[in-house]
Amino acid sequence: EVQLVESGGGLVQPGGSLRLSCAASGFSFSAYPMTWVRQAPGKGLEWVSRISSSGVSTRYADSVKGRFTISRDNAKNTLYLQMNSLKFEDTAVYYCALGSGDYYKPPSAQGTQVTVSS
Repeated sequence: EVQLVESGGGLVQPGGSLRLSCAASGFSFSAYPMTWVRQAPGKGLEWVSRISSSGVSTRYADSVKGRFTISRDNAKNTLYLQMNSLKFEDTAVYYCALGSGDYYKPPSAQGTQVTVSS
């Protein structure tokens, strides 16, 4: 069973930083690209970033480009999202997902809440 467990969210002031983690199990993590998506209150899922299986190739939504950095540690089966210069509009529940493009987010995923507030 694919399991993705996000952590690292919290309350942060505008301009602050957070590092999200996603612990993966139930599949061969190093063989798959991975994706971060987020869902703001009252809105649908928004794609944030993706990373190739090796970690060499990354892509970002325009809204986070230059502020967020996606990375992975295949030895630890863990995906990361370093978020700097956070803005109010980054407030959302953040989820990691398996694959890219047609990614898979487990129905039971809890996500991690990021709240940017002064």
